[in-house]
Amino acid sequence: MSRIGKKEIVMPAGVSASVGEGNVVTVSGPKGSLSQKMDRTIKLNIDGQTLHLTRQNDESQTKAYHGLYRALIANMVKGVSEGFSRTLEINGVGYKANKQGSKLVLNLGLSHPIEVEEIEGVKIECPSATEIKVSGIDKQVVGEFAAKIRSLRPVEPYHAYGIKYAGERVIRKVGKTAGKGKK
Repeated sequence: MSRIGKKEIVMPAGVSASVGEGNVVTVSGPKGSLSQKMDRTIKLNIDGQTLHLTRQNDESQTKAYHGLYRALIANMVKGVSEGFSRTLEINGVGYKANKQGSKLVLNLGLSHPIEVEEIEGVKIECPSATEIKVSGIDKQVVGEFAAKIRSLRPVEPYHAYGIKYAGERVIRKVGKTAGKGKK
């Protein structure tokens, strides 16, 4: 049996789950509601505040789905109760970010500022000029939006200028060394 798939999901207070027509799981909580369509070979059993997934057979694809849907539903439960966030850091001379209405305005050493519009389900905050916090209830949407912002100016390896995730380790390269080896 799948090690991840056989784990139970304990829902915190205020979170409810239901299985609708077409094997669609809906999880609702204080921060919102999320839905996920599951494969027909996986069944969700709701027992009070615990969720348990079972599978119909032991085929390879079904085993993979068992762990996948357990992880997706666990992320949905965490998202509607606590939410997810990614923090980005900006490093560079003159590089900065600020929020203007629903837009994120980035100055990243280009001839023009870059404007990124907030999308539905994602909230952007700028605690400082060199920090961006992306938050929301859907882990996938938050991660994709943070990756989109990061891709606007990836970190270069010589001076570490650019946008990186908080805690991301940048492998630095050695720059040119002039005059070595000459006599």
